[in-house]
Amino acid sequence: MTPQAVALIGAAAFVASGVNAGAGGGSFISFPALLAIGIAPINANATNNTAMWLGGVASASAFRRELGTPPRTLLPMFVVSIAGSVAGALLLLRTSNGFFTQLIPVLLLIATVLFIWGPALTRASQRTRFGSSLDIESPLGLAAQFGISVYGGFFGAAMGILMLALFGLLGITDLRRANAFKVLLSVAVNGVAVIPFVIARAIAWDAAFVAGACAVAGGYLGAHLVKRLPGDVVRVLVT
Repeated sequence: MTPQAVALIGAAAFVASGVNAGAGGGSFISFPALLAIGIAPINANATNNTAMWLGGVASASAFRRELGTPPRTLLPMFVVSIAGSVAGALLLLRTSNGFFTQLIPVLLLIATVLFIWGPALTRASQRTRFGSSLDIESPLGLAAQFGISVYGGFFGAAMGILMLALFGLLGITDLRRANAFKVLLSVAVNGVAVIPFVIARAIAWDAAFVAGACAVAGGYLGAHLVKRLPGDVVRVLVT
């Protein structure tokens, strides 16, 4: 890679991972950067997934206290997230680069709409929520998380925004807690998807190492920044 390419994807991954530690939607920044340096669409998607997973791990380590519940409470969500992620990743690998290239404008449009309207979607979901703050094992909630995870394994941009809206519907009104759930489940989705991507040799490792290292820094700093912000500011950022 040229120095310019390294700088582009490094900066994009750093910012994207920091964004993911808050509102989400970071892949809207990092994925186009990988395309811009000439990586084939499916390989760029797999590489981006790997980098954002590493950034998510760094963020999740900072949000442990914000979970407010034992991790085992999230076990059903983890199970459906893993299943959906594998399904989405395998679907991506069975898609040709040509067809995926045609899908990219549609996928980016969806991501853009979610990025713009995501805060309103989260607010609306909290107004129409059902269940208690721990009612995250309902069949409807698990089914919705499975669908979000399929999307996450296949493409993933704005996946976190969809998760925040879902958690609002499930009655999780503490935004710091909802954000911690989102980061943790996103790590599960992206991490599991890495496995079939590695087996299929779909990851551009030179770019993944650069983007991954910068994503770790961005995710760690972004998470600690979100934790230090006043609650009202977090609410503005996330909703």
